[in-house]
Amino acid sequence: MGIDSGFHAHALLYQDRRLPPPSTAKDIRQLETQDLIGFDAVIHLAGLSNDPLGELMPLLTRDINFSGTLRTAIAARDAGVARFINFSSCAVYGGNCDEAKTELCATKPLTEYARCKLLSEAAIIQLASDSFTVVSMRNATVFGPSPRMRFDLVLNNLAAQAWTSNELELESDGTPWRPLIHIRDLARATAVLLEAPSKLVNRQVFNVGDDRLNHQVHKIATAVSRAFGGCNLRIGSNDCDGRSYRVSFRKFRETFGFACEQDLEMGAEELRQLFSLIKLTQADFESPLFNRLRRIKTLLSLQKVDTNLFWLDQPSNTVETACAIGV
Repeated sequence: MGIDSGFHAHALLYQDRRLPPPSTAKDIRQLETQDLIGFDAVIHLAGLSNDPLGELMPLLTRDINFSGTLRTAIAARDAGVARFINFSSCAVYGGNCDEAKTELCATKPLTEYARCKLLSEAAIIQLASDSFTVVSMRNATVFGPSPRMRFDLVLNNLAAQAWTSNELELESDGTPWRPLIHIRDLARATAVLLEAPSKLVNRQVFNVGDDRLNHQVHKIATAVSRAFGGCNLRIGSNDCDGRSYRVSFRKFRETFGFACEQDLEMGAEELRQLFSLIKLTQADFESPLFNRLRRIKTLLSLQKVDTNLFWLDQPSNTVETACAIGV
């Protein structure tokens, strides 16, 4: 079962033939112990989920992403949940790019989003016990298709640029490093941590990804350009992004024998095929439905939510669909 605030629940890029899992519309800041009674595990993904949104609303981000995470973990423990899997981020390494960072390396979060991830890791590990297993996943940047698509993730964004304009333009020089992981590989990694013996994962932090998927942004853009028929690629001269981190995934690989099945080139080609199938348009790409920052700004401007991002009215059950093609 899922618990979700509903900000993006009814926004679909395309219809998925699979039935959605049952879910409850609820903000994690209002979560109670009784909401989690009877469950064996909680996988915690909720939060304001990118850096620009965190910088726009730093205090609110702290309330949701840190305090909300801690509240959720406490509710899970008190409900008798046996395992709590926390989605953290490789963004906690910030501007460190001189070496591949292990879980023992110093962190340097540069944004409120990353700072909240680090604070949450430290707070919830204090709740762990022999009966309550707590583990945090420092995930690489996700890519890949989804009915509730995100075009504010680097590979997805570049692929949509290439498809809709036949051009790619980087504002920076493309030198920052980003580790990547396909959404299906991330799901596989999460399943590994659900099934692993508690003694292997309790009170642990794991970088989750694959050493082969550490790429500089200009390499990501070049791979996308090739997959989309050699579209024109322009790279800027100044790097305006201080976030740059290469990450070692050795601990997760050696503990569980895990390797990603999808790579950069496969991901770009998969997105090209999807965009061709659904006939992605510029309007789809630029729609607030598929960009976290724009979506929240839209909900605020339409007075659907208050300044604390609580719904003013119950969200509509109407699905806002960009493309009606089943995939």
